[in-house]
Amino acid sequence: MTTITAAVARQHKAPLSIEQLELDDLRRDEVRVRMVATGICHTDAIVRDGVYPTPLPAVLGHEGAGIVEEVGADVTSVVPGDHVVLSAAYCRKCSQCQTGHMAYCENLFAQDFGGCREDGTTALSKGDESISSHFFGQSSFATRANVSESSIIKIDPSVPLEKMAPLGCGIQTGAGAVLNELRPTAGSSFAVTGTGAVGMAAVMAARVIGCTTIIAVDRHESRLKLARELGATHTINTSEVDLTEELLRITNGAGVNSVLDTTGIPKLLVAAAQGLSIRGTLALVGAAAPGTEAPFEIGGSLVKGWTFKTIVQGSAVPQEFIPRLVSLWKQGRFPFDRLIETYSLEQINEAFADSESGKTIKPVVVW
Repeated sequence: MTTITAAVARQHKAPLSIEQLELDDLRRDEVRVRMVATGICHTDAIVRDGVYPTPLPAVLGHEGAGIVEEVGADVTSVVPGDHVVLSAAYCRKCSQCQTGHMAYCENLFAQDFGGCREDGTTALSKGDESISSHFFGQSSFATRANVSESSIIKIDPSVPLEKMAPLGCGIQTGAGAVLNELRPTAGSSFAVTGTGAVGMAAVMAARVIGCTTIIAVDRHESRLKLARELGATHTINTSEVDLTEELLRITNGAGVNSVLDTTGIPKLLVAAAQGLSIRGTLALVGAAAPGTEAPFEIGGSLVKGWTFKTIVQGSAVPQEFIPRLVSLWKQGRFPFDRLIETYSLEQINEAFADSESGKTIKPVVVW
């Protein structure tokens, strides 16, 4: 057993508590990681609030970055001293994993939200009390974690880990949705609704891939200003104008070729669909509560031949995709670190509040 410090979610919709916990012995297929930084993501907030069913008490955190201290006997991907980013876990056994579609692992909920290992054990405890672990294979709101090997991505040791943590989920999701799934052609039009970390990553990726009309949509003027600096050619503040009308105006009535929604808000999805071009694509990455529905018009829109799809984790293979994003960052073509504000562990609840209010785009806890 190893004593660690962690932020623990004990009750839904309540602040996290900072506690001393026991971390159990490393398993054969796990990696002991000393955390350097951990990003805070919307998914952490909705699990804390009970939208997804991870058992509490739990240590959340799924955008970890740190240094490998020890590896299990069966681990081959890293060695002690390696610098790593942590991403979602996947089973590596199902048909989706076997065909390279890890983001759509058939066992995703058990792997990432179950709160335990596959054998039902948890790595964390406090005396006789069990604490849910292995959130996204990692539970990285802690000074150390026993991490599933499938969550481990080795990265260039020359880059600062405190800036790389958000790559594990939010940044990967936004960039991957564009680069891996939507794949807009150079010279085409692209729009993203919501300019949090996911949306900003999508804006930067659209510029990388060569879109010449890049539209950022939000209600926070400060975020829209930053989106313009990061590559947006146009911005829409939906508190002032109609989204569909503006999408059509900007594209001279043709509609937008690709739209990515990061909000999960049905009325925005509907408005975005109405602003699509012929053969356009609307994609959703925003997490909404189960049962949420969006009423799309299917009569007049039939002849447009448009597509609606959902995207998980940017349809990425993290071990391949995240190093590519690091390379783009090193070249100055993907400056996602401009989104980051750092916080101490003692400020973690403040960081959650700042994210929810829009004050901070990407909070990162530096250990």
